[in-house]
Amino acid sequence: MTRLQTLRTLQTLQSEFQKALLMDQPPAGDLLSARGVAQFEVYRNAYRARLRAALRDNFEVLPLVMGDEAFDALANAYIDAYPSRHYSLRWYGHQLCDFMATTDALLDHPAMLDLARMEWALRQAYDAAPAELLTSAELASVPAQDWADLHFILHPSVQMLALQWAIGPVWHALKSGQAEMEAPQPLDHHLLVWRLGMNTQWKSLTPMEADFVKGLLEQRTFGQLCESVALRVGDEQAAATAVALLRELLKEGALCALPTRTSNVSTF
Repeated sequence: MTRLQTLRTLQTLQSEFQKALLMDQPPAGDLLSARGVAQFEVYRNAYRARLRAALRDNFEVLPLVMGDEAFDALANAYIDAYPSRHYSLRWYGHQLCDFMATTDALLDHPAMLDLARMEWALRQAYDAAPAELLTSAELASVPAQDWADLHFILHPSVQMLALQWAIGPVWHALKSGQAEMEAPQPLDHHLLVWRLGMNTQWKSLTPMEADFVKGLLEQRTFGQLCESVALRVGDEQAAATAVALLRELLKEGALCALPTRTSNVSTF
């Protein structure tokens, strides 16, 4: 056998080995000897175990809610549908929430989907790019005539989730080691997720806060934000309320430094 033929045989073996591993089935035909098949089973079991472990790392609370058997069933079904395609397991599970939305038979409670979405958002927030934060002094230095056209930039880690269940108490209970808790109650609300320093943060938003953050995400000017706030509190209180909402986000570390200004800030 020539060197080229040997190389092609090796490539075929590697390709068939990988295919069988990803499809969770023995290699076809007589590709491997009896001893090779036994060794393949070790690889196959280790591969799936490592992916299940990666999902447990990326979704810490979800396995605690579901229990080991139910979570492993979900993980195995996800592995079948979405084999790992990235060299790093850090991002394995990025399609789990979408998968859970279409496989509710594997979930004992629909709130588990909201919990998974929250956990993945926290994971994304932790890995978001760093950015210089806005300070009170910088905000106070903006001339009054520039405020109407001013844009604010949210920190790269900021995400807002629309949720249907009150999962906050469950998350807190399991994070603190409690073994028993009440089932989540239905609650349509928005959750704000971000990172402050090296710590991920989250909080439930009031409807007005959610509208305000949505406006920031849509890059509305301060004047446009005030118009939206006025629909809830009236024209006289709109500006003061919008400033209070901004200051709260500033205090929480969710706002980035303002773009460099020249004569005014109508563009950036």
